[in-house]
Amino acid sequence: MVHIPSSMKTTGLITALINTSLTSAPGVLRRFSGRLLVLGVVSLLACLPTVSQASLNIFACEPEWAALARELGGDRLEIYSATTALQDPHHVQARPSLIAKMRQADLIVCSGAELEIGWLPLLLRKAGNSDVASADGRFFAAEHVTMLDVPERVDRSMGDVHEQGNPHVHTSPENILLIARALTEKLASLDKDNSAYYQQRHDQFRDQWRGAMQRWQDKASSLKGLRVITHHRFWSYMNQWLGIELVATLEPLPGVKPSSSYLARLIKTAEEKQVQMIMHVSYVNEKPATWLSGRTGLPVVALPASADFQAGESLLQWFDGIVNKLVSVTGNDQLIQDQAIK
Repeated sequence: MVHIPSSMKTTGLITALINTSLTSAPGVLRRFSGRLLVLGVVSLLACLPTVSQASLNIFACEPEWAALARELGGDRLEIYSATTALQDPHHVQARPSLIAKMRQADLIVCSGAELEIGWLPLLLRKAGNSDVASADGRFFAAEHVTMLDVPERVDRSMGDVHEQGNPHVHTSPENILLIARALTEKLASLDKDNSAYYQQRHDQFRDQWRGAMQRWQDKASSLKGLRVITHHRFWSYMNQWLGIELVATLEPLPGVKPSSSYLARLIKTAEEKQVQMIMHVSYVNEKPATWLSGRTGLPVVALPASADFQAGESLLQWFDGIVNKLVSVTGNDQLIQDQAIK
């Protein structure tokens, strides 16, 4: 695939307009019109410094990958996130605005592992963008980490199970490092002129992220062995990293709403297994967690599913907030000092 930088696409359009105008104007008028057009174009380009700086248009399926791309690409990337931290990425409508953004994309960055299977193929088909029609224009984070919760078999009786494993790979800081390295390589392959820039940004991010990981582990050491009930297995990777033990889920099966009898059985499970906390993702229905908390006295913590990219939140700030919330519920309320990457 031959990549055309965003700035070249813009200047190419202007060049086409100039050529069309000049070839249609006769004689002296053509020369006079040409001078005026050149002056006008120079003025126009001077007003568009941001457009000329961006080399790649990135379509991120989820805000965590938009935030990571921002860390790695800086002003060389024009980044759009199809979803927010308050949306369920399983269920997204292929709206005209998303189709328009996909048509402009040089690279799509998504979780993969069938997380977006309900809407991404349709979006790609409607957009008809040849730049992202093949593997050259696609990056799936799940392909670069070791997957958890991979089922031995898949059938309808198991609910909404992902055959390739748990797609929420961004909830492990260790995974973020692996994915950042792979994404840097992808950016450099598409935009060779800025490969050194991407590598420099990656190295800076890697070093600061490693430092943050040590702080989080020190801060969250009291969480090791914590027994929890979660809405579903969204936090598997984080739980493994922090040593949190998942006892049960509020959903009897992935994507299946809990019945009153099932929730009643969870009361007994919570008592027998000495569960200490109920966790859920901020975009899910909180009623089951609230109901169980009211009958067991267990604290409920609602965690944001991702960084609030649209508000400018970084991945580091997001994970700071998660660790702070978890630790505060267990009684240790010393906050982590934010060292967000700038």
